[in-house]
Amino acid sequence: MRVVLHKHFQKRLQKLPRSIQRAYKIRRNLFLKDPLNPMLENHPLQGKYNGFRSISITGDFRVLYDPVNHELAHFILIGTHSELYG
Repeated sequence: MRVVLHKHFQKRLQKLPRSIQRAYKIRRNLFLKDPLNPMLENHPLQGKYNGFRSISITGDFRVLYDPVNHELAHFILIGTHSELYG
């Protein structure tokens, strides 16, 4: 699996606390090895994010991504559950 970051995703990630950035890197590495690992809580989204998927970074932080194909994921958004879905 390969991951490409949206430019807004990169900017948002840089503004997050270091602890969240570290958690993101751990989960990203897990995603690269096994996108469906149960720890990621990977699931499809509906509504305005129909066609996208979400993975869990911490208890509250999520990454929304576009599964381009079986080898490429485009990470679009990162934020808390309420920021993304509220």
